Amino acid sequence: MTADDAGGNRIADYELFEVPPRWLFLRLETADGTVGWGEPVVEGRAHTVRAAVEELLDSYLIGENPENIQDHWQAMYRGGFYRGGPVLMSAIAGIDQALWDIKGKQLGAPVHQLLGGQARDRIRVYQWIGGDEPSDVASAAQAQVDAGFTALKMNATPEIERVDTPATVEAAATRLREVREAVGPEVDIGVDFHGRVTKPMVKRLASALEPYEPMFIEEPVLPEHNDALPALAAHTDIPIATGERMYSRWDYKEVFEDGAVDVIQPDLSHAGGITEVYKIASMAEAYDVAMAPHCPLGPVALASCVQVDACSPNALIQEQSIDIHYNETTDVLDYLADPSVFDYEDGFVTVPTDPGLGIEIDEAFLREQSQQEVDWHNPVWRHDDGSVAEW
Repeated sequence: MTADDAGGNRIADYELFEVPPRWLFLRLETADGTVGWGEPVVEGRAHTVRAAVEELLDSYLIGENPENIQDHWQAMYRGGFYRGGPVLMSAIAGIDQALWDIKGKQLGAPVHQLLGGQARDRIRVYQWIGGDEPSDVASAAQAQVDAGFTALKMNATPEIERVDTPATVEAAATRLREVREAVGPEVDIGVDFHGRVTKPMVKRLASALEPYEPMFIEEPVLPEHNDALPALAAHTDIPIATGERMYSRWDYKEVFEDGAVDVIQPDLSHAGGITEVYKIASMAEAYDVAMAPHCPLGPVALASCVQVDACSPNALIQEQSIDIHYNETTDVLDYLADPSVFDYEDGFVTVPTDPGLGIEIDEAFLREQSQQEVDWHNPVWRHDDGSVAEW
């Protein structure tokens, strides 16, 4: 269906809201008044992504029929000679989320039903502990297990040198040991290397962590060094997870083909949205790779993740950012008219059944928060010699 024969069902208007703690929301509205929400943002680069969203909407989508999501995705992606990367793919992701939200609301069905229906009734979630520079992890772990979580994630190290000391390795192992001793063998513990660790240190750290059986080691090297993952996989029996800084099917091809990765972590607000991540999940299933979507963001991103989790047989667990260390001013549930949609029971969240993404944004609160100045940027860490360290 073209814009000419779409009648009143055309994309009429949009608004963007930058809000605390570090999020950007897209409100997309059709001529019949249906509103869809998206969360297009690169943390610390919200202004840049805002400009990309505006350019895509003004160039391709205003006045168009919102129903043809696959065609719109192709036009936004392939309509530019230069493709991919975090800014463009995050802009596409937020628009894509909003289009699926609109489609579900207009058809009276949750997004996962439009993608083929549920493969599960609920998805397990994990909770962050310890912050960017991990500390007090044992007590935090016990508190979260007492709150009902059965899976946790923590950073492995603060900033780390290219070749660091035995004491640094021992400190990382000690932190994980203390958490394991606090929560016992029934709780899963993901350990995030956050791309901070260089190839010379990865094997040493993996060997030191193995006795405490982490659920996975995440982003053990930067994505530009994914060629090092097969050697690491041959060295350790810890499952390897990566993918939060990979933005499309084409970025994932190599890690699927070399067989080194056990868990992929695409981000629904960075990797092209629902349309693209559903395809990535299907590719992963063919290679016997599990999926645990990355999501340290807000409620629209989380709702989008849960919709894809619901209909993906290989979805393993879902990251979520309620009470995460970045949300010091405003949290995920604050922006929802009905926060109970993300009530967690026994470490799981139930798949929403309301139309679209299954959430309702508290628009009055959102508009109020958008009046605040938001100036979140990634910290720049430095080593003792003054050189820049990986954050």
